[in-house]
Amino acid sequence: MPSRAPGWLTARPVAHRGLHDRTRGIVENMPSAITAAIAGNFAIEVDIQLSADGEAMVHHDYALGRLTEGDSELLNLTATQLKQVVFKDTPERMMTLGDLCDLTAGRVPLVIEVKSRFVGDRKLVMRMAEVLAAYRGPTAAMSFDPDQVLAIREQAPRVLRGIVAEQHYDRGEWTRLPLTKTREMSGLRHAFRTRPHFVSYRVDDLPALAPWIARNIFGCALLTWTVRTPEQRARTARYADQMTFEGFVPG
Repeated sequence: MPSRAPGWLTARPVAHRGLHDRTRGIVENMPSAITAAIAGNFAIEVDIQLSADGEAMVHHDYALGRLTEGDSELLNLTATQLKQVVFKDTPERMMTLGDLCDLTAGRVPLVIEVKSRFVGDRKLVMRMAEVLAAYRGPTAAMSFDPDQVLAIREQAPRVLRGIVAEQHYDRGEWTRLPLTKTREMSGLRHAFRTRPHFVSYRVDDLPALAPWIARNIFGCALLTWTVRTPEQRARTARYADQMTFEGFVPG
């Protein structure tokens, strides 16, 4: 079946949070990680979080501390304050989504993960849609949260959309979600309302029935996350269309 996603999404491996390497002072989601991925001609996966004043910030964690000084929630700080945060291994600073678009300038695809607190707030998707409306490069947006994927479908229908998924939602942070939510996420049961163009699936959970159906029956492109080992790379080659990788540079 023809893919619902354009060829550029799977043409090249996707660098997870950019082509980062902290031993060389290249930190995830920072400008140097983006520049390195562009130089390698890799697509780039990044995360976005909402600031206190409604800006889309390029950062994975909900709170400061793992990579930075401080421990505040991003949602409690303005974009101006977040751009002044000191990182531990780099002189660079946090970017807005607009900064990222200016830096990338359409040279490689962007795959943007919308981080979610699973409370139905659409502000981050709305701000992303505003920024991407003026951007002309190849772009996709995705989330673990089906409600955010539905928001992408409704607020930014021209943006390629995907669901980030895994096979089981019975451990860790997932146990804090209502059972009705995790049941919908399991098996991609939300797909008839979210209508994703692609699925980004946990590589160690393949093969699995739901992504097989999405790929082979409904024509969704299938990416894997996060590939770090030769075995995971071989699993991607066997069951999926492309990998999201980190910790090595694909040949």
